[in-house]
This record gives sequence, structure tokens and C-alpha cells, in this order.
Amino acid sequence: MTENRPFVGIALLGLPTDVMSSHMKGPALAPARIREVMFDGSSNLCSETGLDLEGHPAFRDAGDLILNDDAGMIDQVEEGVSRLLVQGERVLSLGGDHAVTFPIMRAYGRHFKDLTILHFDAHPDLYDHYEGNQYSHACPFARIMEEGLAKRLVQVGIRTLNDHQRTQARRFGVEIHEMRHFDPLLQLNLEGPVYVTLDLDALDPAYAPGVSHQEPGGLSTRDVLRIIHQVKGPIVGADVVELNPLRDRDHMTARVAAKFTRELAAAMITSLPGKP
Repeated sequence: MTENRPFVGIALLGLPTDVMSSHMKGPALAPARIREVMFDGSSNLCSETGLDLEGHPAFRDAGDLILNDDAGMIDQVEEGVSRLLVQGERVLSLGGDHAVTFPIMRAYGRHFKDLTILHFDAHPDLYDHYEGNQYSHACPFARIMEEGLAKRLVQVGIRTLNDHQRTQARRFGVEIHEMRHFDPLLQLNLEGPVYVTLDLDALDPAYAPGVSHQEPGGLSTRDVLRIIHQVKGPIVGADVVELNPLRDRDHMTARVAAKFTRELAAAMITSLPGKP
């Protein structure tokens, strides 16, 4: 690849911040922990679909952004992701808390039109503001939809939908698949480009105890993988957020996060122009 030709591939980017977290801190430690278990040799880097990330020319680790411990983090994330997109890369981000998805989508909105967001979560994160903070990790999708950064928002795994957020969902036309009605054979018709945002508390705590907001009655690891594998529209970006290593047991949740990271990276590489 020549110097004047931009690298086109997937950049793994750490966003170590929990400044917008409520309840407890800890997700800022997550990018390092996910990398630790992903590359510790206990498993290989081959996805279930057969694509091996080990030495793959379309996959690289872009390191972590250095982020302020205040609201300036929003602009820093947007600028950092934008730099990678300008280079021709697509970004797979490791949070951090879910507040990072709003500035990520601001960056993506300048490069991709008519985005569909596939959002896994126990919580819809649609508060107009939470504890007086409009950029809280409980608010990113309200900000995203207000700014028209996605044409479609599909949420899976929701089980904490209060009246305010239900009103917000109607306001923004959000498609919500609540856990009380979840069908393991759910088929989602997702047209590209697709952005996947995966909050680990979408999973039942039996599968992912290492999160700040444990919510029983959630998805299984296999439920999430099956939905990711069925996405046919090109996946142009993704994030895995809300791992809290301070609450994890034997790196159990970190390994689930690493598994999702591997499968998302493979799906994104397959989506690249000219890639198998």
C-alpha cells in the first residue's frame, strides 16, 4: 500500500472514559481489559464466520484516545473518530460508557447518510437529560435522533422502559424490541449502512456480570451473536460499551466483550468494498 493511498480497513479505537456515567465509575478501565483478554492467547482471533483477524491487513489497533475528564470529552471523541474516517478507515470503538456513542455518530454523520443504528441494551438511553446532564450515558440516543444522525434506530433487549422514555421513543420513531416480547428467532430487516452499538448490560447478568447497571432477564451471548450474524446491510461502524472491570468475575464479561469485538470486526471487514 503506497503512502498516498489511504488505508481502508477497520481501526480498533479505545475510548477510556466514564465521566458521563451515573451510579458508579469503572468503564474507563474497559478498553485495556478487553484488549488484555482478546490478545492473551487463551483463544485465537478467528471469528465464527471463518475470518481470522490475526495479521489481517484490514484490521489494526489504533490505540486509545487521551480524553479529558469533563464534557470536553465529547468533542475529543468526535474529532478522533473523524480523523480515522477521513483516512478511509471504519471504526470499531471500545468504551467507556455509552455516552461515547453520541460523538461517534456525530463523526459518522458527516461521512455516511441514512444510517441505521442497531442498539443492544437493557436501557433505551433516551432521556432528555439525566441528573441534569444532557450528555449522560443515559441520553445519547435522544441527542443522536434530535440531530438527525440516523434515519432508523432499532433497539433490542430493552427492559427498563419508563413513561418518559416511551414518550421519547414515540417522538423519534424508535423501533423497540422489549425483552418481555423477545423472540429468539427475531429477524431484523436492516438495510445498510448499519452502525452497531452494543451495551453489555443488554445481556442477562448471568452472561455479563461485569457491568454497572445489572438488569436481570436479558439476552444471552448467543442471542446477540445470532442477530449480528444476520445483518446483511454493510456494517460500517460499531462500539462495545459499558464493561465495568471493577464488577467483573474472572474476566468473564471482558471475554464476552472480546468475543463481540472479534465478531463485529469480522462482519465489518466483510462489509468493506472488495473484501471477501
